[in-house]
Amino acid sequence: MTEKHPQPQTRLDTRYSDERATATPWAEAERLLAEAELFWISTVRPDGRPHVTPLPAVWSRGALHFCTGPEERKARNLALNPDVVLTTGTNTWDKGYDLVVEGEAVRITDDARLRELAAGWEEKYGAFWHFEVTNGRFHHGAGHAYVFSVAPRTVFGFGKGEPFSQTRWRFTMED
Repeated sequence: MTEKHPQPQTRLDTRYSDERATATPWAEAERLLAEAELFWISTVRPDGRPHVTPLPAVWSRGALHFCTGPEERKARNLALNPDVVLTTGTNTWDKGYDLVVEGEAVRITDDARLRELAAGWEEKYGAFWHFEVTNGRFHHGAGHAYVFSVAPRTVFGFGKGEPFSQTRWRFTMED
């Protein structure tokens, strides 16, 4: 069964794009999000300072999903402010594509949904990322992790090289 997800409003920002550039289709951005292996998450500390750290994530049902231990800095930050930015792309100037996903991190506690996501982690990242699921959490060895979903509000895509481009996909009317 194919699920329907909201289609974003897509716009090429001509201020930051080569005159030959065109807006990247949302389907291409989704493919890149699904294939990306490493993301950088930005959260806000209680004192307002930023916190950034790398992590793996899984794209499923129109949202990015990540996990973190409940005592980790990002989990403690999310308890006070669920707004996040997740970035992925290439570490080059003139080739590749970068994506910046803005949204709200919502904790997933449904065991059936968590089992689906656990299977997604293992499929994408291998057996090391095998999780058991009980009581609304991932369990791995002696530890456990919370799982969060980030449905995009706004996504920015940066095409690097010929032609350079900047595409914005907006899922809400917020900036």
